Amino acid sequence: MDRYKKKRIYVIYFCILFNLFFLSLRLIYLQIFRAPSLTHFAQKQYQMYIPLEPARGTIFDRNMRPLAINLTIDSLFSNPREIENPLYTAEVLSEVSGLEKRMLLDKFAQDKSFVWLSRHIDKDIAERIKSLSLQGIHLIKETKRNYPQARNASTILGFCGIDNQGLEGLELYCDAQLKGRPGYLLSSKDAKRRRLFFLDYDHLPPIDGYDVVLSIDSVIQNIAERELEKAVKATRALGGSVVVVYPSTGEILAMANYPNFDPNNFEAHSRDAFRNRAVTDMFEPGSTFKIITASAALEEGIVSPQDRFFCENGSYNMKTHILRDHTPHGWLTFREIIEVSSNIGTVKVAQKAGLETLYRYARLFGLGRKSGVDLPGEAGGFIRPLNRLSKTSIGAIPIGQEIMVNALQLTLAASVIANGGILVRPYIIKEIRDKKGISIKTFSPVRIRTVISAQTVEKMKQILIGVVKSGTGKRADVDKYQAAGKTGTAQKVENGVYSHSKFTSSFIGFIPVDNPVLAIGIVLDEPRPYYGGVVCAPVFKNVAADALQYLDSLSQDIKFANID
Repeated sequence: MDRYKKKRIYVIYFCILFNLFFLSLRLIYLQIFRAPSLTHFAQKQYQMYIPLEPARGTIFDRNMRPLAINLTIDSLFSNPREIENPLYTAEVLSEVSGLEKRMLLDKFAQDKSFVWLSRHIDKDIAERIKSLSLQGIHLIKETKRNYPQARNASTILGFCGIDNQGLEGLELYCDAQLKGRPGYLLSSKDAKRRRLFFLDYDHLPPIDGYDVVLSIDSVIQNIAERELEKAVKATRALGGSVVVVYPSTGEILAMANYPNFDPNNFEAHSRDAFRNRAVTDMFEPGSTFKIITASAALEEGIVSPQDRFFCENGSYNMKTHILRDHTPHGWLTFREIIEVSSNIGTVKVAQKAGLETLYRYARLFGLGRKSGVDLPGEAGGFIRPLNRLSKTSIGAIPIGQEIMVNALQLTLAASVIANGGILVRPYIIKEIRDKKGISIKTFSPVRIRTVISAQTVEKMKQILIGVVKSGTGKRADVDKYQAAGKTGTAQKVENGVYSHSKFTSSFIGFIPVDNPVLAIGIVLDEPRPYYGGVVCAPVFKNVAADALQYLDSLSQDIKFANID
């Protein structure tokens, strides 16, 4: 072999070695350094990721009537990697679904295997899309939150977003228990990018959310909603609340607010309608606070129901200001002072008791702090510290000024008289259970403290019966049942002074007196006329009458929880 041929062989040999060396380096680089990205790229070619949604828990009332449920509905998604002709697909799909063509093209341009196009679409549209058999366009079954009783209890329940996450009310408060845990499915697809059902190789099943059982009775709730709406519209009030509580345990049987909204179409309402006014809105209680003033005076032995006070014929010089009664009175017994709601008589009793005693009992009745109810957004109310009260406070606090409460707190104050003198913690969630009905957690009544003695309770009951029978609350009198309660009318503060044209009206009471089953609080914001005995007492009468008739009609006695 001559030298020329030998040299060519060496050149070829070294070229081959160099190429092998280069290919080896390339192979090492691909196998070691690029392996993760190449593996991911390969998986995208044959894998299909499908999210699996858990079923959100159902919300029931105390009698297992559904208040919030799930409906199965179609949603539309695409796999852009499967779409061979995006322009044609977008044109056809836009015509059928009403979706914007430009939006569809933007979605199709994403390098993903799963892109939402439209959630919770109409059944007819879903059937038309299915009949098109468009490549890369798919339908998937989802659940949509539905509220079968529409506006009933809407401000309690709140609502969910498009992904069934709680956004307001109990849907938000109990979201962790209701939402469950989502799952997924990883499946293979063939050369035509169709799912191969026999090659599903990774599957995390979803875990459904827990169900929540409330203390609410949807029938009593409906009665409260109906009567409140009638009262707000009849008096042209800005809004209002009705709270119904079982006084012995604090179970909330109804909590109505107006304005309210339809949670099935919450986007059509203003945020103001979402507010649970019964716990979020604070106001001066006015004469309903006289329940606390009277209880303190009786419990401390400062007065008896028959003690007499001169009510100054309607005008009392307090040195710092003139205190007036809405109707002039002369001599009245303490019982009559509360029955006719004399401001002057009440303040004279409070002067004997002292501001410190009155402040202490307001705190004992739970005012000025949150009640602890299991609802979002509760306002704690307001009472200034004792050392910050002024000389004028003795003429204001006894009649419900210089103090702020919400409707629930006011109703709980009536419950103290109704249940024998005990302050209980209110609650609205009775039980959390799984889909098999197995209880996960139950909630029981909580006794906070004894506020007044049984002797004082009996005296207060007789006084509050008189308010309804012959005093300012005559319009709250219910046929066949004995009711007890107290009216309230409070001037609203405007620009730092009390308004003479804007009022908050209220009534709190309980029924039947011998065995109270219902404690009811009614509040109206700026009604016309504005006296609590005129506009709120009739709401108490109508709610109490219909609720008791409903309870009496049940085949078995209503089962309330017991408190130790």
